[in-house]
Amino acid sequence: MALAAAAAAIAVAVLPSAPAAAHGANIRAQQWHLGFMKIAAAHKISQGEGVTVAVIDSGVANHPDLSGAVLTGVDAISGGTGNGRGDTDGHGTGMAGLIAAHGHGTGNKDGALGIAPKAKILPIRDAIGKVQGLDKPVAEGIRWAMQHGAKIINISQDVGDIETLRAVNEAQRAGVLIFAASGNTDAHDTAVSAPGGFPWAVAVAGVDSKGNHAPTSVSGPEVELAAPGVKIVSTGLNDQWRSGTGTSDSSAIVAGVAALVWSKFPDLTAVEVLHRLEATAIDKGEPGRDPVYGFGIVDPLAALTANVPPLASPTPKESASPLSSLASPQVGSALPGDDGTGIPLKLVAVSFGALIVLVIIVVAITTALRRRRPSRP
Repeated sequence: MALAAAAAAIAVAVLPSAPAAAHGANIRAQQWHLGFMKIAAAHKISQGEGVTVAVIDSGVANHPDLSGAVLTGVDAISGGTGNGRGDTDGHGTGMAGLIAAHGHGTGNKDGALGIAPKAKILPIRDAIGKVQGLDKPVAEGIRWAMQHGAKIINISQDVGDIETLRAVNEAQRAGVLIFAASGNTDAHDTAVSAPGGFPWAVAVAGVDSKGNHAPTSVSGPEVELAAPGVKIVSTGLNDQWRSGTGTSDSSAIVAGVAALVWSKFPDLTAVEVLHRLEATAIDKGEPGRDPVYGFGIVDPLAALTANVPPLASPTPKESASPLSSLASPQVGSALPGDDGTGIPLKLVAVSFGALIVLVIIVVAITTALRRRRPSRP
């Protein structure tokens, strides 16, 4: 499919680092989402240790708040350094920081703090500057992440078509969680972005500091969870910090929460981790699942401490999930609708091969009919 268009003009501020120590000390105070999500309390239980999160994005640059947290990655698009670290845009560095930044200075109290500061970031570069890669590099990035130990993949972009769908299905079968941005209205997205709209990829919408729907966040029946996405401060280029608004940030935040849960409960399957996030989310909007907030705003502390009924005994809220009826990940799960019943993507009495062909055709037609824009920042 065609190359995704350059990023639309969304408010992104670069926060200067001079004087570095003084300003770095103020960065943490600007990260309002940490208090909103009770991250200090959550960190007493889990900090994401032992979990690797792949970030398929513009790469991850060196930053003191990410020192030691970033593994050697790969470039899925030509023109980079080869290790996933050559970020020239700052977007990927920002997403990595939201997930796993640990701050710096005495006691790491200065600079940005991520949701899972002891998790590791696996950087996969599929973009140069503000121009995103093709469908194939994204798919290759998903497969490379799976082969190199990532349990969670964050894709804060609107990019990917048939090959990405195939890779998402492979991740589902392998038990790897994928979180993706739902899309931004000021980037001219009118429907939930790919790959967030694909079955198994978890589309994340945005909320503001009051927990209300972010005006720029795309809504749709595919939305599964919501998280802060307005004026979110994180790591940036040149040892500075960035502030951005968009569902890109929301997706990365939820990926970080998933890392906390998986670190605390390492024996859970991917389906069970997502089930715990959905079952403990703060319900907003219409009761139960809705196209604005999905199952609700992710709640890290509740996800780490709540007594969540197992999937074998779903509650009414859980039974609305496309995952609740799955004993193990399967290809062809439903695209969930407002009523929770979903739009079936598989037909009875067809072969597995025919199912894959049907899904590919449907996604290809849908994708061709809508404009392709990056979900940034």
